[in-house]
Amino acid sequence: MTFSVPVTVRGYELDVQGHVNQAVYLQYAEHARWEFLLAAGLQADKLAAARVGPVVLESTIKYRRELRGGDEFRVTCAFEWGSGKTYRIRQEMIRTDGSLSAEVSVVGGLLDLDARRLVADPPGRFRELATNPDMLGL
Repeated sequence: MTFSVPVTVRGYELDVQGHVNQAVYLQYAEHARWEFLLAAGLQADKLAAARVGPVVLESTIKYRRELRGGDEFRVTCAFEWGSGKTYRIRQEMIRTDGSLSAEVSVVGGLLDLDARRLVADPPGRFRELATNPDMLGL
């Protein structure tokens, strides 16, 4: 399933060239991932109470078309589950005209907050904790 969050570029997110600063793209992606988890019933306090937390192990951004102040777009999220301790999240930033501004690929894991190690079965643990695991493709 693909989830998306609308975003409008704010003036303070721009660099001296007048387009979105490169680091802000990561913030947009992070915001969308947390909104996705919330929609699946995985609030931060619920995860903390279960002594687990999602972590980013790697992120890659491909810039396709600049975003400028006032631009409206949406950030998508789609989980891809494998068989190991990690998973991938594919994200796109799509302008209202349908053009692709950026692609973000994240390798993530679910950290056991006590052992400080990745959970062996992240999809299984997310499935146990989520009130709407279907949203996550589980």
